[in-house]
Amino acid sequence: MEPNPRSTGRLPAAFLTPGSSSFMDFLAEHQPEMLPGKRRLPHTQGVIEAPHGTTIVAVTFPGGVVLAGDRRATMGNVIAQRDIEKVFPADEYSAVGIAGTAGLAVEMVKLFQLELEHFEKVEGTQLSLEGKANRLSTMIRSNLGMAMQGLAVVPLFAGYDVDRDKGRVFSYDVTGGRSEEHGYAATGSGSIFARGAMKKLYREDLSEAEATTLVVQALYDAADDDSATGGPDVARRIYPIVTVITDDGFRRLTEDESSEIARAVLQRRLEQPDGPRAALL
Repeated sequence: MEPNPRSTGRLPAAFLTPGSSSFMDFLAEHQPEMLPGKRRLPHTQGVIEAPHGTTIVAVTFPGGVVLAGDRRATMGNVIAQRDIEKVFPADEYSAVGIAGTAGLAVEMVKLFQLELEHFEKVEGTQLSLEGKANRLSTMIRSNLGMAMQGLAVVPLFAGYDVDRDKGRVFSYDVTGGRSEEHGYAATGSGSIFARGAMKKLYREDLSEAEATTLVVQALYDAADDDSATGGPDVARRIYPIVTVITDDGFRRLTEDESSEIARAVLQRRLEQPDGPRAALL
């Protein structure tokens, strides 16, 4: 009888056999049931109720990109969680913001992180930013069956392109269709209002500090009109997650930094409740 690899402490042969640099391909070959898109869902009537993440925004500036998200998750008309994490580093120079079914979205991000790490270990180099965006597109497309049952995941991908020396943003639809956004982008239930705010405030010569303030302004406007988006919660000390990606890599603003920006925005809104406006030409 063949000894059980787990009982002897040895890795199964599958882990020692040269193969694809894609971790998803590895799972599809050896344990396909672990891929989200391969799971069977029970037959139900209507849409499955599950916590959903809402609004994610991104803004590019000379030297990098800012990716941010609010902290609210909803389930129907109920607030399911007030301090959910929606923005995650994908690797050293990129990040993913999640909107849609929260549980599946977090699982997809973790699988995406493994995908990029696996590629780097096998190939000895990092994927280009275009390559990372394409891999994420494939993962979203594999989730189409669940999306058709109401369990959609629609992330926003941002990163610093070391080959082009600039920040870039990619948006997706539920079929995995990918589009590169120029300047700014938003996804989720409050994206229409957030995008409207960014459209008025965005400039190509924004500084990093101005870009981080702009995304908080956009999230505030989204929360003002979209009940599923959470604004800065001073009483509970819950503030938007704001991340910056430059040639120095990924950095998440500390709670003190995020709260300082949020409080400054709130203070200015006491004088201008509808927010700042772009200068008239």
